[in-house]
Amino acid sequence: MNIEDLLRETLSDMAHEEQPPPPGRFFPANRNRSRRRGLALTAAAAVTVMAVGSTLVVQGLSSPAAAPKDLTGRGSGETLAETRPGQTTLTVREGQRLTQILKQLSTATGRPLAEFERAARDGEALGLPAYAKGALEGFAFPATYEVSPASSPGELLAAMVTRFNRAAEDSDLVNGARHVGRTPLEIMTIASIVQAESTDKRDMPKIARVIHNRLNHTPEMTLQLDSTIMYGLNKFGAKVSNEDLRSRSPYNTYAHLGLPPGPICNPGAAAIKAALKPAAGPWLYFVRTDPEKGITKFASSESEFIKLVEEYKKNRRTG
Repeated sequence: MNIEDLLRETLSDMAHEEQPPPPGRFFPANRNRSRRRGLALTAAAAVTVMAVGSTLVVQGLSSPAAAPKDLTGRGSGETLAETRPGQTTLTVREGQRLTQILKQLSTATGRPLAEFERAARDGEALGLPAYAKGALEGFAFPATYEVSPASSPGELLAAMVTRFNRAAEDSDLVNGARHVGRTPLEIMTIASIVQAESTDKRDMPKIARVIHNRLNHTPEMTLQLDSTIMYGLNKFGAKVSNEDLRSRSPYNTYAHLGLPPGPICNPGAAAIKAALKPAAGPWLYFVRTDPEKGITKFASSESEFIKLVEEYKKNRRTG
């Protein structure tokens, strides 16, 4: 049985499953430039980045200027010991899409979603790096934010970009990307896929290696990722249909060689690190063989891959 037949058979088997394997189971608007610069500076001035943990204090320009009384939290992701009246603690989880984050911000602040969508389109005002090409997806960094009611949508999103820029500097993203023969945008795209495909951070470096190996393989191999297809179709979940596989979206990595046009979610620091420094290994496939236990296994040949798919099917029958 060749791999295409195996894909079709397994998709058919999973048609009525409650939870199919996750994605990767087969792995297999012009404005005046000076005004934009002014907006970017304004947004940056409205953001105070804490020196510890991953908490940002986001204050509008009309907010009280005093700093929080307690900035001594030491755990990564800790929130403030004292939250000032009217502030909202907002935690943006790793792996969320931008559409999800904008809805979360709208709900938390009570501001219309359209205001956040409009602000998200002005990448220069948000301080996005040039390699992001004006798109916020992938660069709204997951962290905990203390949000002031006076903060505008642009200020809130600029805070996330500020936090991303700090993470990019910490990981030496630009030089690291050059070292592995990729652009910073390609690395962020790989990191977003790693984030979407992983249930255990310990697997991230190996999943990143699978992606790099496929991209560098001779002859060229398609990535064959369900997660990218679902993003391109604006769908959620792990169930991909035969019709989905025929999508003409540029995010269909079964049909198109190479990476999709950009990130498919907003990855955290661990996924970025994995994309820059993948584990050493020959793997070309990975399969979540036991979704209930979150076990993912890796294969370097088609025959090994087929065995992992059979192991997955067995676990689904006995689970």
